[in-house]
Amino acid sequence: MATVLKSLPKWILIVSGIFSLLEIMVSLLLCFSPQSVAENVDLTAKGVNYLIYMWAARQFALGFILGFATIKRSIPMLTISYVFLLVMFIGDFIIGVIQNENSLIIAALVMCIISSAMLFAIISEIIFTEIVFIWRLMYNLFQIMKHSRKLIVQNLTS
Repeated sequence: MATVLKSLPKWILIVSGIFSLLEIMVSLLLCFSPQSVAENVDLTAKGVNYLIYMWAARQFALGFILGFATIKRSIPMLTISYVFLLVMFIGDFIIGVIQNENSLIIAALVMCIISSAMLFAIISEIIFTEIVFIWRLMYNLFQIMKHSRKLIVQNLTS
């Protein structure tokens, strides 16, 4: 990539920050009130707490990474985070279909759409910046050629 974006639009950073906080809140809910997140799960069964805490760790890690990427305004990190979110929500959608759980299907679809839109927005911003860079480069080259032509004509006529 020839150029680096100086800054991302504020709305991308705001949505990314909200996603980060959402992931961290889900992680905390899983740790301190798992019954509020996993209603259909028998939390007294052997090994369930282990899985709940692993899920909480995944959610916390994603929230932390997304928050760090947002604070750093790192386009590559945000892109990877949104790809991870998209893959995770596609998995949630598949689980919802297998379990025949409509609320999970709807939530996963909505989050897939939002994640895809954020990826598109980030990638579009990069492409737009590249187009502007190329246009400026071509304009400057044209100006150099125009100025060089004038100098050559002056040298030939004198």
